[in-house]
Amino acid sequence: MIKNDLFLRALNKETVERPPVWMMRQAGRYLPEFIALRDKYDFFTRCQTPELAAEITVQPIRRIVPDAAILFSDILVVPQAMGIEVLMKESVGPFLPNPIRTPQDVEKVIVPNIHETLGYVMDAIKLTKEMLNDEVPLIGFAGSPWTIFCYAVEGKGSKSFDTAKGFCFTHPEAAHVLLQKITDTTIAYLKEKVKAGVNAVQVFDSWGGMLSPVDYQEFSWKYINQIVEALAPETHVIVFGKGCWFALNEMGKSKASALGVDWTCSPRNARYLSGGDITLQGNFDPSRLLSPIPTIKKMVTEMINEFGKDKFIANLGHGILPNIPVDHAKAFVDAVKEYK
Repeated sequence: MIKNDLFLRALNKETVERPPVWMMRQAGRYLPEFIALRDKYDFFTRCQTPELAAEITVQPIRRIVPDAAILFSDILVVPQAMGIEVLMKESVGPFLPNPIRTPQDVEKVIVPNIHETLGYVMDAIKLTKEMLNDEVPLIGFAGSPWTIFCYAVEGKGSKSFDTAKGFCFTHPEAAHVLLQKITDTTIAYLKEKVKAGVNAVQVFDSWGGMLSPVDYQEFSWKYINQIVEALAPETHVIVFGKGCWFALNEMGKSKASALGVDWTCSPRNARYLSGGDITLQGNFDPSRLLSPIPTIKKMVTEMINEFGKDKFIANLGHGILPNIPVDHAKAFVDAVKEYK
């Protein structure tokens, strides 16, 4: 039994004394102990070495004491497993030297054996569970098929992903084949994570907001919902779509246990658009953690008051920034814990 099960109770829509709190990217670049490991080992070495991934996962649990841990990994381990080369370049971010640009390229992409290609992630989960000792739940995650598709076709990060969108509109059949391959791989991957011991999973649709509402249904939500349908009987599924407020109504009808909300959508609108009954997660602007600590605490209280303490998981509206002082991150977590 998990000793602190507040996060799981919120996903079950139970009445709670206060909302649970964790932060996207909490295992990472704002922590000095993470930076020490980053300076010693390259990015994918950290992802692929279970001892390092587990250590990085538990660092914020020791330091800022949130109500859930999220496994240190990366969404781009999935395309790597599918035979697509992914590099992590300093100051550039993800870089794919051979992006997918033709229907023929799509044909070469494989749906892999998860044990052979991503077994190291399952080893990291088992090790992390031992280190956590059932103190808090562990979240596993994956990128949405559309978000993975964006990187696979664009070849790198982008402000608009016009090349990826263009591929969908000029080669729709090939685009859907690739999206389905990513979806099938992601479902298998997340199911293995659940077997390895994660207590919930989150699907990150970081680039969903690049699509129009109509195109979102066709090229993103349709595939995310396949993942939700496949995983919901086995675990809690959280869906976070950045900039996807327009899809909250559709998402709210799904079997997802919770929906993430970014800071551009007010709590009131998020409740209204999602139908009012599903657990919501968010939506503090990560940049706001640069505010003075008293301001952070005041704003956290206001956020909880607006969402309501039940059916709510306090979080950021996207990942924590690298320049956030650790005491400000801790103030955010503490403010939620002090909520009355």
